[in-house]
Amino acid sequence: MRLASRAAAAVVLLSTATLACTAASAPPPGVRAQAHPALAAVVERVPPAALGATYRPGCPVGPDRLRLIRMNHWGFDGKVHRGELVVHEGAVQPLLRVFGKAFDAKFPIRRMRSAAAYGGDDARSMAHDNTSAFNCRQVTGDPGRLSRHAHGDAVDVNPVENPYVDRGGTSHPAAGRPHLRRDRAVPGMIRPGDVVTRAFEEVGWHWGGGWSHPDYQHFSATGE
Repeated sequence: MRLASRAAAAVVLLSTATLACTAASAPPPGVRAQAHPALAAVVERVPPAALGATYRPGCPVGPDRLRLIRMNHWGFDGKVHRGELVVHEGAVQPLLRVFGKAFDAKFPIRRMRSAAAYGGDDARSMAHDNTSAFNCRQVTGDPGRLSRHAHGDAVDVNPVENPYVDRGGTSHPAAGRPHLRRDRAVPGMIRPGDVVTRAFEEVGWHWGGGWSHPDYQHFSATGE
C-alpha cells in the first residue's frame, strides 16, 4: 500500500510539473516566437474587452490565462496570409509546432480569425470556414454540454471541408455536407495520417474525426 501511495503521489507530482513546464515554455506575451521563423508568430496577452461575446464571468478560463497568437498560414489561393488564434497559455507551444508543420506542407487554411470577430457565434464562424479556438460556449448541436473551446485548448480547422455531425445527423456547417464523403482528396480536408493529424498526435492532442458522431474539424488537448 505504501508503494502504491508513493507511486500515485509521483504521478500527481509529474502531472503538476508537466503542466507547469508547458505553461512556462510559452513565449512571453508580446515577444516573437522563434520556434518556426516562417510563421512569424507573435504571442500577446488578450485584453478582456477584445474577447467580446466569447467570454463572460464564470467561464472555465479567465482572460489572464489566454493568449493571442498572430501567425502566418497558407491560404486556398496559394498565398501566405496573417491569422490569429486565441488559446489557453498552455496551448501556445503545441499549436505553434502543429501550425509550423502545416505551414511547411503548405496545408491551406481558408481563414483564421478570433471567434470574437463573429460575436462568439460559432455557426457564423463555421459558415465562413473560419479556423478558431477559444470561445466560451456550449457544444454545437448539444447545448447541455460546455465545449472544450471554453477552456482554450481546442481548435476547429477549416469547418466547411471538415464538418461536424451532431447527434441528430445534422452537418455543421450546412455547406460542409458534401464533404462528409472522406474518400477523396480535397484541399483543406483533414484525413487520417495526413500532416495535420500527425502533427496534432505528436503534441498529444486528439482528433474528433473518429468519434461516433464525427467532428472532423476538431482537435483538443483532452480528447473532448
